[in-house]
Amino acid sequence: MNAKKKTLKTDYFHYDPLLVASSLALLLIGYVMVVSSSLHLFSPDKGGHFWDYPLKQFLHILLGVALAKGVSLIPLRVWQKLGPILFVASVLLLMLVLIPGFGKTVNGSTRWLFIAGIGIQVSEALKFAAVIYMAGYVNRHHQSLRESAFGLFKPLLLFSVASMLLLLEPDFGSAVVVLMIAMGIMFLAGAKLSHFTLLFTLVLALAALLVIVEPYRMKRVVGFMDPFANPLGEGYQLSNALICFGDGGILGKGLGNGIQKLSYLPEAHTDFLFSVIAEELGLIGVALVIALFSTLVWRAFQMAERAEKTGEKFAAYLAYGLGVWFGFQAFVNMGVNMGMLPTKGLTLPLMSYGGGSMIIMCCAVGLLFRVYSEVTEINASNVPEPKVRAKRVSHA
Repeated sequence: MNAKKKTLKTDYFHYDPLLVASSLALLLIGYVMVVSSSLHLFSPDKGGHFWDYPLKQFLHILLGVALAKGVSLIPLRVWQKLGPILFVASVLLLMLVLIPGFGKTVNGSTRWLFIAGIGIQVSEALKFAAVIYMAGYVNRHHQSLRESAFGLFKPLLLFSVASMLLLLEPDFGSAVVVLMIAMGIMFLAGAKLSHFTLLFTLVLALAALLVIVEPYRMKRVVGFMDPFANPLGEGYQLSNALICFGDGGILGKGLGNGIQKLSYLPEAHTDFLFSVIAEELGLIGVALVIALFSTLVWRAFQMAERAEKTGEKFAAYLAYGLGVWFGFQAFVNMGVNMGMLPTKGLTLPLMSYGGGSMIIMCCAVGLLFRVYSEVTEINASNVPEPKVRAKRVSHA
């Protein structure tokens, strides 16, 4: 009887109310802002309709939520086995993207594969696979990771291949995110600080070199340093984004009343959605979005800590990796919008327009739900049952 109660109940699912609330709030706010920033983008001459972008984004969210549900139902032991397969498959797809005739070029970058009419941004799938693969690797090689520098550098050989393929697209932002996921998991798994500092310094030096040797990246850095020096050239995007923050004030201009999105701010519904939020919802809207992402990352790290305490190392590293991914990508996107970082083409997780990004990010949240459910069930099954004191029955 006791053995039955101690067995993990995989058929019962636990939901984290804070994680549900924060992720749904981000999806809702993001969708409303995508609608607000994209209604003017349709082309009546080509048969377009002003509901084209809102309808597509709604379908992206529906598909993402449905797939997230499916992801959350798959046990973590299965994901651990699938990690290497998913990562190698993602790398092969990156190679396929670069073959003429397979990849589609948009805005000068070849990042998309179209299968059965559906566009797939392979870099997003790679990030998802990278978290799972790296969590499994650290779990298997935990001792060597803590003791030797080789254990730290070894997994990055495969990640370097993936990063090189991303740079050929080119997609510098995704390459940085993938490396940050790997390094973040290794650091939180207990890698030696001296080894990690050396690795981090090498990555920073390499990133700086890549910026210097590529003229368009150098132009972005120059535009970032002083966007208003050339507001119609290198500083065009950032100067218009900063105008959004200045015009929005504390309360904002009101939903739908933004001006910069009307052909002034490029990619207003994707990479620069945060600027539209600042203009229309003001400081309050900006603070709310930051608070929601902070809650999401905080819950991910809390789940990881609970998983470590129960001995579920893979679940812990998985939650750490997902938290690093969400936190770092959201930070970079917001930093770019606010002029804290050079312009980089990274979407705002769960909010920006885009099918590939939205679907993969929803799946990542689904995986986080799986971690929470399994760790909660393990903790519940480890609680000792109360001893029942037998009562003496007296017979008259």
